[in-house]
Amino acid sequence: MSNVIIIGAGAAGMMAAHAALSCGHKVTILEKNEKCGKKIYITGKGRCNLANNCDASEFFDKVVSNPKFLFSSIYTLTPEQTLDLFQNEFRLPIKTERGGRVFPVSDKSSDVIKALEKNIRFLGADIKLNTKVIYISKENDTFFVETDRGKYQSDAVIVATGGLSYPSCGSTGDGYTFAKEFGHKITATYPALVPLNTKDEWPKTLQGLALRNVSARFVYNNRTIYEDFGEMLFTHFGVSGPIVLTASSYIAKYKTNDIDMFIDCKPALSFEELECRIERDFSEQRNIHFSNSLKRLLPSRLINVIVDMSNIRADKPVKQISPAEISSLAHLIKNIPLRINGTRQYNEAIITGGGVNVKEINPSTMESKLVKNLYYAGEMIDVDAVTGGYNLQIAWSTGYTAGINIQ
Repeated sequence: MSNVIIIGAGAAGMMAAHAALSCGHKVTILEKNEKCGKKIYITGKGRCNLANNCDASEFFDKVVSNPKFLFSSIYTLTPEQTLDLFQNEFRLPIKTERGGRVFPVSDKSSDVIKALEKNIRFLGADIKLNTKVIYISKENDTFFVETDRGKYQSDAVIVATGGLSYPSCGSTGDGYTFAKEFGHKITATYPALVPLNTKDEWPKTLQGLALRNVSARFVYNNRTIYEDFGEMLFTHFGVSGPIVLTASSYIAKYKTNDIDMFIDCKPALSFEELECRIERDFSEQRNIHFSNSLKRLLPSRLINVIVDMSNIRADKPVKQISPAEISSLAHLIKNIPLRINGTRQYNEAIITGGGVNVKEINPSTMESKLVKNLYYAGEMIDVDAVTGGYNLQIAWSTGYTAGINIQ
């Protein structure tokens, strides 16, 4: 039996504790917040999308950074096994919704935390809250962990401090500092799954307008680098919503202030079909002004923007609109342009991109390749995925893998 210290009582840390305790180890968790799982409380808008009910083989298509690194850990604790663990061992009733998203039946993220915390306390975890780790050192085979409430020593350490996103939840990058002090390289970090600022002012005038069943295309140097279909939202700073958040992770390696976004409001219609639709609408309302002619086609708040961009006079009767102008209008509706002007900051990012270099971690055990019996788990590693429960699955699987591989 080893004496194990886990730094961080978030998703990865608590799952690592469960795994290590189940293997018979003694576990002490050091958490600087006043409660466990503080970031879990806000996930899924307070409902906690705790996993995705997908096959393990499908999971890797949803991973943005270093999917191959995750093969061992995801197959060590698969999505199916995770759901079984929550239902049968943690006694948490769960349900699966659209897109395979899994939530607690109660729709309360607090129930996820309670189930985890109850389990690890029952197994014997010693949880030290309001305890900030200041420094970690190692002499021979023993780790020494200095905190603001005293010193601890252990045979093994699992660092699961999270990244930089939502610093109000305690994610302030402490783990990166500890990793660097042990000689690890940190791949440049950045806000991921984060809303985007726009250079254009018009999206801001539409604050609160959600567009459903649209597609968005992101272009860099005249090359499409990401495309998606679904829902997006206009905000006081630019754009957000599921397809924008996912896109933010894929476009992060480019200069985000040089990226153009194109919105297709009618992806179900081809360009030719949309032209015919507009012609038909115009033929049925020949004498009305152009500014009043698009109510059957577009959300009312978007119409003025399209009219302004179209270069067709707002008061022009539709019977006077030429075939060339109809063609140009159809092209605009399927390619509404805006320029991205960077991402929002970490306090609005769901996760952190970048982190501890995966080349320096054993993917089968989560143990450092540089320091024996030092393990990493969760968001602080350079792995991330799209929305839908996949990032919490990474936390569960890497934490579990670290916990069961303690020597």
